[in-house]
Amino acid sequence: MGSVKVGYMVLPGYTRYHSAMLLHSGRTSAVACGADSVWVPDHLNGWFPPSLQSPAYAGALKVMPHTDAIYEPWTVLGNLAARMRFRSRPLGIGVTDAGRRNPAVTAQAAATLHHLNRAGAILGLGPGEREGNEPYGVDWSQPVSRFEEAVATIRALWDSGGAPIRRESPFFPLRDATFAIPPKKGRFPEIWIGAHGPRMLRITGRYADGWFPAFTSSPPEYARQLATVKASASDHGRDPDSITAAMWFPCITGRNRDEIDETFDSPILRWLAVLAPDWMWRQYGSQHPLGEGFTGGQDIIPQAIDEATVARCVRAAPPALVRAMVHHGTADELVDQVAEWRDHGVRHVVASTYNVLRPNMIRGFTSDTSFLQALRRIRRL
Repeated sequence: MGSVKVGYMVLPGYTRYHSAMLLHSGRTSAVACGADSVWVPDHLNGWFPPSLQSPAYAGALKVMPHTDAIYEPWTVLGNLAARMRFRSRPLGIGVTDAGRRNPAVTAQAAATLHHLNRAGAILGLGPGEREGNEPYGVDWSQPVSRFEEAVATIRALWDSGGAPIRRESPFFPLRDATFAIPPKKGRFPEIWIGAHGPRMLRITGRYADGWFPAFTSSPPEYARQLATVKASASDHGRDPDSITAAMWFPCITGRNRDEIDETFDSPILRWLAVLAPDWMWRQYGSQHPLGEGFTGGQDIIPQAIDEATVARCVRAAPPALVRAMVHHGTADELVDQVAEWRDHGVRHVVASTYNVLRPNMIRGFTSDTSFLQALRRIRRL
């Protein structure tokens, strides 16, 4: 069947206390579970509208006053690289926005991190979300076309050997551009792409070293999408088995089922269903409250949604869909779940905890014990 590697995702948020405490907690947790890789997400803001930003809904907001208060990820990765204990683990960004950041700057940041961290770096890339672009004056039209050109530009710069390069592109043309940072031991960072739609899957097969979806509806669907990635790799003369089959694995954990089930009554957790596209709502016998054809989290701007609309959306969320948006269970149950995904092709899970979304702050933090237990055991699968 093959073994499963485990990545640990550190959440780089501002807290009322010294924010280094949060990073220290993330570092300690990654070491405690024996993580094979350590990751930081890249968002300008979070996924939750202002009306849900209350400690009544998520107890952790007593010390993390706003889920939009997110530190700049490359700076955080530099901090992690400076910690000796992390130099035996690759550091990854999961995933950075290919449109909001110029690809030459991303290529420079990733190559720098690759050299500074002994175990190197992994460059997670995706097209981004509307909320991190449009409100800040960044063009959100043609995100997939822009993404493909960004990946091709990064590859072109890394392959240039420091010589001036000219490249035509509707988004990122190069005019005698130079990139002189050399590869480390003959290699630049691996590129893992967060792909879901058919076109993005084909782009992954053409350019990527890893496939890193944020969400896929079931293990069989994952296997079908992975087959598309591998077919594209073959079509472009690449070894399909050289592509790492990864996935993001957000978790709700607890000591027993009662602890876990009570979490799903929280409005802030039920909001996760609103981030699902309309086709998923139809699978659960409902229509998306934001309209037919709504594409979900990639196109939502949560800070622009009024309180009445938020309440209506939360009430409409099918309970089964809410549960489908996050992996949940005791440590034993999570290990069994990952084993099923492994049997359908997954080889590297990058796990993060949603226990901070529990109404009870103390229970949220203590539930991470089950989360870490699961990660240690997943590495033995």
